[in-house]
Amino acid sequence: MTSKNERIVNLVVCLMSTRQFVTASYLRQNVQGYNDPGQSDDTFKRMLERDKAELREMGIPLETGRNPDTSEGYRIDPEQYALPDITLDRSEAAAVAAAAAVWHEPSVAAIFQTAVLKLQAAGIEVASDDEIGITHGGSTRSVGDERAITALLSAIDVGRPVTFTHRTTRGRKTRTLEPWGIVANGGRWYVTGHDRDRDDTRTFRISRVVDVKAFGDAGSVQRPAGVDVRTIVDAAVERADDGAVAKIWVAAGRAHGLRRAALSAEPHRLGGPDGEAGDLLTVAIASRSGLRRIILSAGADAVVLEPEELRDDVIADLDRLIAAEVTA
Repeated sequence: MTSKNERIVNLVVCLMSTRQFVTASYLRQNVQGYNDPGQSDDTFKRMLERDKAELREMGIPLETGRNPDTSEGYRIDPEQYALPDITLDRSEAAAVAAAAAVWHEPSVAAIFQTAVLKLQAAGIEVASDDEIGITHGGSTRSVGDERAITALLSAIDVGRPVTFTHRTTRGRKTRTLEPWGIVANGGRWYVTGHDRDRDDTRTFRISRVVDVKAFGDAGSVQRPAGVDVRTIVDAAVERADDGAVAKIWVAAGRAHGLRRAALSAEPHRLGGPDGEAGDLLTVAIASRSGLRRIILSAGADAVVLEPEELRDDVIADLDRLIAAEVTA
């Protein structure tokens, strides 16, 4: 017995391979699935009507017409059925790649990964992870809880406010936000909008956001006219780094590159009074990526204590180096 899916595929192939209208009797005799043993004429007619309706529901341009000999039949025009060439601008390609990188849950990951592979196979350039600021799930550095991202996107889509728990080095706090959009910046994703608690525009790093819950009526949140979400996030990230300093422990007599860059140094034992002797450096964060390189070059002789973001970045860099060494 031929399965329904196989029968419909056979029908589509048959109808696309002819320029004339194909009669029902021809389909009955030549399409596998319509000529199975023991199949009555009435069964065939009902099956064909259901299949034609399903083709039309799927958007397949099934035509009905008559041939010169006046026999009625069906066909599919290949030019009408074929998809046009796919072209994506840079932002659209980045959106596909971002979706593929962010969601790792089995229910959606395969869909996005397949989309990326098909686009690449068609010669379409899809933005790389580095270009869109995405880190894959194997890294310590995370774009955030997938459930939080999904909930935020859903709330933004329908225009509802949200509450969530915001985690910082000072603890956890519940925030109430009217979200306007989500933007990637420097390898992290941020949500920005109107913070009802502070009655002002605020930006939150999504990797620090958990327990997102939407409330209120759909459409009650609208992004103000003229607001550029990316500009808001870029400015917020820049302010966060402006004048920032890092606290880095370095082993005694080691890590001279960091020592030269330090604003100050004081004796410090790593891990408490019985820990390893060294110095606690205060280093200005003029360039986060540049500082990371200096820290990594010091190896085990340097440990980032603050800020948490820089510490996470360095750990993620070390994870990648270890993974590359293992696979080399």
